[in-house]
Amino acid sequence: MSIDKQAFSVLSMPVHVVSNYGDWLLEQLQEGKGTHVVTLNAEMTMQAEQNDSLAQVIQGAELVVPDGAGVVLYLQLLLRQKVQRCPGIELAETLLQEIGRRAEGIKVFFYGGAPGVAQKAADYWCSQLPGLEVSGVHSGFHSPEQEEELRQTLAQSNPQVIFVGLGVPRQELWIAQNRHLCPQAIWVGVGGSFDIWSGNKTRAPQWLANNNLEWLYRLYKEPWRWRRMLSLPEFAIKSLVYRGKAAGRRQKAQGSM
Repeated sequence: MSIDKQAFSVLSMPVHVVSNYGDWLLEQLQEGKGTHVVTLNAEMTMQAEQNDSLAQVIQGAELVVPDGAGVVLYLQLLLRQKVQRCPGIELAETLLQEIGRRAEGIKVFFYGGAPGVAQKAADYWCSQLPGLEVSGVHSGFHSPEQEEELRQTLAQSNPQVIFVGLGVPRQELWIAQNRHLCPQAIWVGVGGSFDIWSGNKTRAPQWLANNNLEWLYRLYKEPWRWRRMLSLPEFAIKSLVYRGKAAGRRQKAQGSM
């Protein structure tokens, strides 16, 4: 039975609402349907306004999940949708756990992070899930020659699930440029998830996440992020203006009828 996927627009960026994202991805995996998963938040949305290449990649992705609190609040308050936040790291973990539980020979690849981080992340999941098959790992820091070797490795090993942790927008653009190497794979941009899985960093306490304040914890741990955080109020202001203009257009159209 196919799981329904609804598409909505957040500042011209698509967001897909699915009853169970993990099950939807497993369905794609079983049917061999190549999928690019984008985890959209306010910061990425603002970047896409300035980066046409990133915007095109997001618009072409098969699954764009509401990762950030700003995107979720937009859907809830402005579009009146009953939707819950789907953090990309949790979606990736759900997918890994299900793959490991099934032990059906599904191969997973970890690409990104500082030297050694992807390996530690893979080791962690192998220790948690004995049935998990990791076909390879690769650091996000490398020479052009090493990247070409990475492409050859992916094409030869043909993993079915590929986690790419290069940060936004590099990971989204890299996936779009290299999907042809494994056209039936699930490609997921996971940002800094490898750092969490490897034990190098920690996630925000659950009570902060539950109150849409995970961004505040990241700012506390990494104060250099403050410039990037300016995208949050910018996103809020543009959301109100965008919806206000849309409401005005609807009223004008109704008045002319």
